[in-house]
Amino acid sequence: MQFKVEDVSGVKKVLHVEIPEDTVVRELDNAYKQLKKTAKVKGFRPGKTPRSVLERMFKKDVHNDVSSKLLQDSFMEALKETDLNIVGNPEIDPPQLDEKGPYKYDATVEIKPDIDNIDFKGLALKKALYQVTDEEMDAQLQMLQKNLAQQIPATDDRGVEENDFVLIDFEGFENGKPFSETQKTENFTMKIGAGAISKTLDEILIGKKPGEDIEITINFPEDHFNEKLANHEITFHVKLHEIREEVLPEIDDEFAKKLGQYETLGEVKNAITENLKQGYEKRVEQELNEQIFQELIEKTEFELPQSMIEYELNGIIDEVEKTLSYYNKSMEDEGFTRESLAEKHLDTAEKKVRRHLILDKIIDQEELTLSDKELDAGFSEMAQAVNQPVEAIKSYYNQNQSNLDFFKHTLLEKQAIKLIIDSSTIEEIEPKLEKNTES
Repeated sequence: MQFKVEDVSGVKKVLHVEIPEDTVVRELDNAYKQLKKTAKVKGFRPGKTPRSVLERMFKKDVHNDVSSKLLQDSFMEALKETDLNIVGNPEIDPPQLDEKGPYKYDATVEIKPDIDNIDFKGLALKKALYQVTDEEMDAQLQMLQKNLAQQIPATDDRGVEENDFVLIDFEGFENGKPFSETQKTENFTMKIGAGAISKTLDEILIGKKPGEDIEITINFPEDHFNEKLANHEITFHVKLHEIREEVLPEIDDEFAKKLGQYETLGEVKNAITENLKQGYEKRVEQELNEQIFQELIEKTEFELPQSMIEYELNGIIDEVEKTLSYYNKSMEDEGFTRESLAEKHLDTAEKKVRRHLILDKIIDQEELTLSDKELDAGFSEMAQAVNQPVEAIKSYYNQNQSNLDFFKHTLLEKQAIKLIIDSSTIEEIEPKLEKNTES
């Protein structure tokens, strides 16, 4: 068997394979011998059908089976002989099998790039020292307070005011006909000023009293948040039933008890503080990682295999589909296609591939390994993250070698990142204040 590697680029090769005629003939003979034992042909006893008859009846199937076997066996042998570390699936356009002459085919493959040793030591990193502020604590408490808010009917004989909640019936018409996106809706609750349907409708309702009927025509702009209403002129018929006021609970120990798992306000604040600290730890980790890879990507040039980019892109797009599905939406609903998302996220996918390849190189370069103790610690961390028993996590990964190998490699990547951070110079800085502005 002969193999020849043609270099297309640093990461793309064409493997030329030639299987000698005697091997082809032998495999065909074996296939017909096996077929002769099992074939049921009218007019012949089992095992007595002549090969000429078998060829006339089953030649296409036999040739397909033999060519498939020759391809699989020869390709695996070629990879061993040429020591190609391929990624993704090979591109093979197999020719028809002929009884005479050698069987030749070409396989286009991609391999990981050959990366020089990476000098990752001595990076200058900045680590923000995030602290829980009074403003953040107040914001978290106010959010919980909103969750426990009650709406009660306004007792005064007054009209609608900003921030009131109103109970209405409405129906929208375009050119005198009911419009599908604004079909008749009863007992709809909305907050005045939030612009649930339109800010214009909110403004018209201010001052109105329960029992009033309102008619208003609204020209929805091209950039309206609801694309199905954009550029439409809709006439609304609205019936105002009730005005409701939002009543917020006092933030005290009783408020804490209403949350269901606390006895005092102090316990709530402690839980908020711990939750914010965990968020800060993840944020610091992400910021350090961004700095690390920005520097290492800039100083490490190498070509990327297209198959690895496509793998990452498919993962990103699948995640978008999964998220939309969770909210009972589809990509079509949001105006997305796989092609448009691939174009949008191409840069992100390429950066992810570069990160993985850089970490792979450092793992090999530094000869990093994973001990049983470190693997068990990884299982425990995963179990805690997904709130599952450790044994269930171990069982899941041990049932599938591919998943287990991927998990182990993820832990090795974490080792590599820790090694980079430990080898860096870290300057602790005050985080930049983020100001929230309301429009």
